[in-house]
Amino acid sequence: MEGSATLWAVVFGLAGLAWGIACDRISARWPAHEDGSARGRDWRTVVVAVFAAMALAAVPVRFDDPAQRLLFAACFGASVLLLATDLDQKLMPDEITLPLIVLGALALAWGGNTLVARSPAWLAVVGAVVVPALLFVSSLPFGSGALGGGDVKFMVGLGLLIGLIRIVLALFVATILAGVVIVALLVLRRVSLKSYVPLGPFLIAGAVWATLLPAAT
Repeated sequence: MEGSATLWAVVFGLAGLAWGIACDRISARWPAHEDGSARGRDWRTVVVAVFAAMALAAVPVRFDDPAQRLLFAACFGASVLLLATDLDQKLMPDEITLPLIVLGALALAWGGNTLVARSPAWLAVVGAVVVPALLFVSSLPFGSGALGGGDVKFMVGLGLLIGLIRIVLALFVATILAGVVIVALLVLRRVSLKSYVPLGPFLIAGAVWATLLPAAT
């Protein structure tokens, strides 16, 4: 059984690597840049490709059921494309976030929150509504652009998929990651206190991590 999971992890990881590279190229052109330009390969290509390979490789290790593997491979695949577009254009398009909400609703109707943890399904609805709402309200003092609508919609979809506890953990980890990276960039003088650093990539990383946590017994 372990050998089979390892084999599937390699297959998913290689597919993730290819998908990550493709997502980087997609994000360089879509949504279309105002000046019509297309970014070449750079550090974002490496980040997206490595993240995609690691995230997809973990799916068959975490989930034994083929349907769950397909579900979360699709979820992580969409998240990788969102990561690419947010790194490239500071944008998480509705064309990806809204289908994620639909996917989360269908998954909740199919298996409740037992997909990733043993807890009541209604907690997933609470997580999908309350946590993004609180995140949005808390961002208001920092200005209208502090948190994008795409970030909120992404959190709604993931909340339906992974539930209240995990979406809270995802947000906590995302906040810590964002703080560490921003401080490092300030020290290296790559950004200033007035620079806008998108929260989306950190939310995506936190959500993937929280999804992959073992289920409570």
